[in-house]
Amino acid sequence: MGSSTSPRWLSEAEQDAWRAYLWAGRELDVAMEQDLAPLGLSLAEYELISMLSEAPSGRLRMSTLAELVVQSRSRVTHTASRLEGRGWVRRVPDATDGRGVVLCLTPKGRTALEEASEVHVESVRRHFIDLLSDDQIADLGRVMHTVREAYAQSATAGLPKPR
Repeated sequence: MGSSTSPRWLSEAEQDAWRAYLWAGRELDVAMEQDLAPLGLSLAEYELISMLSEAPSGRLRMSTLAELVVQSRSRVTHTASRLEGRGWVRRVPDATDGRGVVLCLTPKGRTALEEASEVHVESVRRHFIDLLSDDQIADLGRVMHTVREAYAQSATAGLPKPR
């Protein structure tokens, strides 16, 4: 095979960084899930109601919410169904587009979020922030913004998102 079709194999340092990212990401997901579990809340559910709480009037189109939490629309729909069953959110037709659906955070959902946010922020601090120096946090922020910008640029250029 010619070099143009050969994969660009990772160097030892690149592979080490990639595996460390994968392992740490999975460890963090597990830790966040475990800390929210006693509240009967998953990380995906927490993220969804958190994004709603930051939106004007606690309302977002389901499609917009899916983009914000980087999940498929069907997964957001399933998560919303669970939260709706608890009375934490409600779905309403989008007044500007009858085909769209808006998810609204209810007062009961806002109360649940307020209780969970204390647990979640402590979990983020304990499992992530407090393990890093200020310089490491700044470096990591720059790195992750670079990756996010690559996805945003590919979307605005009409190209498929990097996978």
